[in-house]
Amino acid sequence: MALLSFPSAAVALLLGAPLETLAGLTVARVGGAALLTLGAAFWLARGDTQSRAARGLVAAMVLYNLGVAIILGAAGIRSQPVGIVLWPAVVLHAAMTIWCIMSLRYLSIAERLGESPSEAILQ
Repeated sequence: MALLSFPSAAVALLLGAPLETLAGLTVARVGGAALLTLGAAFWLARGDTQSRAARGLVAAMVLYNLGVAIILGAAGIRSQPVGIVLWPAVVLHAAMTIWCIMSLRYLSIAERLGESPSEAILQ
């Protein structure tokens, strides 16, 4: 929501410099809309843990979180002034990547054992 509502402030917190061009603000808002769309897709699929579509959503989040962690980490290494939330954001996205990968592996193992993921969680 921050990228949609206050893109310059969100970028300043991450990178230590505000967006100053209309093109930059537009691209940041498009990114915010994309994140809002991903959130809506996950919300709508929250009860559907066993379908291929749900696994595809989690796999997409692996790619997203890994990409964001790498991009933000590289930005932090390259530039001297960084925003106050840059490194916490890198750690959060790296942790989310690991969590999504573990979720996919867990679903795969439960499937091979012949259990539904919900049954395996209850045991």
